[in-house]
Amino acid sequence: MLQFRDFLARHLAYPRRNCRYTLSQMMLALIYPIVLGLDRIETASFLRSNGTLQYLTGLPSFPDPQTLRRFLLQAPPRFWEQLHRVNDRLLQTLIHLPDHRSRLIFDLDSTVVTVFGHQDGAEVGYNPRYRGKRSYNPLLCMEANSSYLWDAELRAGNASTWDGSTELLQTCFANVPPDIRELRVRADAGFGGNPVFDALESRPIEYAVVARMTSGLQRLLPGLRYTQVNRDWEIADFEHRPHSWSRARRFVVARRFLSADEKQPTLFTLGALHLSRLGDQSRPYASGGLAFL
Repeated sequence: MLQFRDFLARHLAYPRRNCRYTLSQMMLALIYPIVLGLDRIETASFLRSNGTLQYLTGLPSFPDPQTLRRFLLQAPPRFWEQLHRVNDRLLQTLIHLPDHRSRLIFDLDSTVVTVFGHQDGAEVGYNPRYRGKRSYNPLLCMEANSSYLWDAELRAGNASTWDGSTELLQTCFANVPPDIRELRVRADAGFGGNPVFDALESRPIEYAVVARMTSGLQRLLPGLRYTQVNRDWEIADFEHRPHSWSRARRFVVARRFLSADEKQPTLFTLGALHLSRLGDQSRPYASGGLAFL
């Protein structure tokens, strides 16, 4: 229904000799295993004996893993540029299906991809599951409502906290369709650097970023004036300018009481400070989140 094979044939060019498969067929042979949840080229080999898949996809046969690997390794740099442009064009079209949209919500995050052996560009860095193993630490941008992977920035496992963040943002913004009127960005603490904020504030964007909890910032929280918003949560906001920032920005902090049987939260507790206002000295406050707005 999407005429995807014709679309690939029109927008991709990759001259090859002795081709058993067309360029669009090779691209589909790489896409179908991803759709099926196969995360490695080698695991797609069992599809070669699946006649039903070949019938449904229109492939004469499914390429063996070595053919797929050779296709990727021998591709010229300009082909990768074509793929990026094709992906961007698809995003700008599919984001409006089934209904036209006027707002996008970008979620920025990072992840750890462990590799085994000596993969190009992989380094030893923060890896909570396989400590000491080489890995990548890519940055990801997902569109929240559609779950589309809007863009990604591949980094070595030892990359510093926000290396590549501004480059990721620039690419994401460049791919936003011109008829989108509202853009919002949400990000974790890895994007909490002044260059990232400057990039966000250079455009008419609403954003919220999880704060990096420094000792100086944590000392400010008990003295804030909190407002109760429901039976569980209290909210406070203030402006603060860390040393490396170009200007002060707004912080929002939420806190709640811990129940007697609740485990230690992932952030921190504020002890018994200021609990006398509520007449309860037995339960500490737990911060439920801290964000820039």
